[in-house]
Amino acid sequence: MLPLLAGLIGPVSGLINKILDKTVEDKDLKTKLKAEAMSQLVNQDNQEFIVHLKEASSIIQAEVKSDSWMAKNWRPVLMLTCVAIIANNYIIFPYLSMFTDKTVILELPNWLFQLMKIGVGGYVCGRSAEKIMEVYRGGKNKKS
Repeated sequence: MLPLLAGLIGPVSGLINKILDKTVEDKDLKTKLKAEAMSQLVNQDNQEFIVHLKEASSIIQAEVKSDSWMAKNWRPVLMLTCVAIIANNYIIFPYLSMFTDKTVILELPNWLFQLMKIGVGGYVCGRSAEKIMEVYRGGKNKKS
């Protein structure tokens, strides 16, 4: 999400700078307006990002607390499915294709691979954050 926001801020600030360069002649006023506009743009993006994180967190917490097996486990099942497809394509298929031509390589669309990267990255970041908070709060400092 942060790279997306950073990617949007650059073009928007460039457009703001062009508009101010064409419309404001006072150099000091122009500099002040550019700084204020950039500050507003950055602060707005941070607030939206924080709101998005809180919403995502509450959804995941509700899923984990649910009594439904499917609600609790759909993310891990999806990740394991992606891992199975990758294992097939890069381990099982190459090995079996040496012995027979009846093996099948499974299609993994780019969007599904991106989803898997986000899921694994989110899990790794989430676990790291849990461990950091546990140490911060003075809890157990076990290795896992």
